[in-house]
Amino acid sequence: MTEAEDFYSSRKAKYSQQKKQITKKLAFSSTLRLIVFLGICAAVYFFFGNINILLPLGIGLIALFIFLISRHTDLKKEKEKLKALIKINELELHILKTRDFSDLPDGKKFDPEDHEYSRDIDLFGKKSFFQFLNRTALKEGKARLAKILLANKTVDILKKQEAVKELSSKADWRQNYSATATLVKTETDSRFILNWIRNYKSFIPKYIKWLPAVFSILSIGVLVIFYLGIIGSFQVLLWFLIGVMITGVFLKKTNDLSATVSKVQDTFQQYHQLLDFLETENFDSELMREVKESITSESKKASVILKEFSRAIDALDQRNNFLFGVIANGFFLWDLRQCYRLEKWIQHHHTAVEHWFEAVERTDAYNSLGNFAFNHQHYTYPEILPEGHGIIAKNLGHPLLEPSKRVNNDFKIDGEQFFIITGANMAGKSTFLRTVALQIVMSNIGLPVCAERCEYSPIKLITSMRTSDSLGDDESYFFSELKRLKFIVDKIQTENYFIILDEILKGTNSTDKARGSRKFVQRLVGTNSTGIIATHDLSLCKISEELKQVKNYYFDAEIVNDELHFDYHLKDGICQNMNASFLLRKMKIVEE
Repeated sequence: MTEAEDFYSSRKAKYSQQKKQITKKLAFSSTLRLIVFLGICAAVYFFFGNINILLPLGIGLIALFIFLISRHTDLKKEKEKLKALIKINELELHILKTRDFSDLPDGKKFDPEDHEYSRDIDLFGKKSFFQFLNRTALKEGKARLAKILLANKTVDILKKQEAVKELSSKADWRQNYSATATLVKTETDSRFILNWIRNYKSFIPKYIKWLPAVFSILSIGVLVIFYLGIIGSFQVLLWFLIGVMITGVFLKKTNDLSATVSKVQDTFQQYHQLLDFLETENFDSELMREVKESITSESKKASVILKEFSRAIDALDQRNNFLFGVIANGFFLWDLRQCYRLEKWIQHHHTAVEHWFEAVERTDAYNSLGNFAFNHQHYTYPEILPEGHGIIAKNLGHPLLEPSKRVNNDFKIDGEQFFIITGANMAGKSTFLRTVALQIVMSNIGLPVCAERCEYSPIKLITSMRTSDSLGDDESYFFSELKRLKFIVDKIQTENYFIILDEILKGTNSTDKARGSRKFVQRLVGTNSTGIIATHDLSLCKISEELKQVKNYYFDAEIVNDELHFDYHLKDGICQNMNASFLLRKMKIVEE
């Protein structure tokens, strides 16, 4: 059992035991609530008509009942979090043991049409790297993770590595963060909330700052003198109606505000808890310290400020309890008090909310990177070479392949070199291209790579491996391929890229293809670019005789006892064994 599997097994057992204890507490809590409720019913039955006894006794029992409800709710939340933690550890154990991650979100909606490499290297979709990597708990966290994978940036790589290493070491913290994030299912996008807060127009007058407080004190006075028998019920009713009328003046706008904040309530409740996780944790990595510092500029903790807003929303939401809403507004101007509280909060903190949300979502995305590193502790963090020094990797493999079946390769390419790779069908050319491409992407975002050792000069990636025609755009396969190659040529004019191409100019005849491919390789070499081209066209290999930057490598196949064998190892030279004819005969598609 690996260190990761041992960790997940121990945490699953621990949280399962804690869940059993909470279940027992919930059962006792339910019984106690029932007893108190029956006590309230008994008090009403025995002391109905005796207001002097019923009022204080009823208030005391109701207060106790409300406390028990709150405590029961807290226990239920604790149980739900333990269930989430158990689920997290079960998922990790399942993936480590079976390598089945098909139930995770595949991120297909994040896959752009014209990206430098996304579609060529299975970045999104079923059995994609995103699906394998992703452990985000927030919808916005998924989008943030996709953005990281698509960024194609080569800056601050050591800084990113440092953050990934640190989050990898904080497995318990990461799990608690993710479990908390899953407890509340938010329906409102954080972008909608930020836009609403930025553009909110206040409707509560300034005098509302003191009016509810004064009115509430007077209401308590009215109720006290009524209790003492100094005034009658008519005067109390009249005072109550005055309060209802004051509230009614702002009823429409209050209803609009209440409807909106009800939509965003879950998000604020969730985010203030996640901010608290960030604030109370100590970070050593520069990137995570920057995230934490982005939420600590206020006089109060960001989590406390968000919690205040969440509580104000909860308070306004009490108006939906008809009995409470009517009484609270009639005697205490409840709606106006809470609306003023909410608007004051928006006025003071609307500019900071975006930073708080971004910190939460960045952390959610980076937790996935930390989780990946924790699960693959035998992977290696690439050492950074000076610009133009290429890539050196020992036993480089593709992380999505089954480790027991995966064949790794040593790989070394200098800056401004081009490899032409030939080989038999199914010999491993395309897999190798995607392995190198993914190694570059993983290295650029700070992840450890599937290799025994790796050094590389940070470089952007661009590929052309899966061009397709478009009937909808009345576009032929060949024209689609030409557009992709033009896209590459334009990109490399201004920035340095590692170029990976798989069988270019497939949409034309052999003679034209050979001539065009040769010209294109010459063009790429002339731009001092670095890259790999896989091809079945052996004539293209001759270009190495005139261009010293071009080297030939191959993957081959052997026919032994009328069976095809592959070793999937990259070799120096040009492939001499092709297998198309053999496979056609073997599968009885053609005759001998």
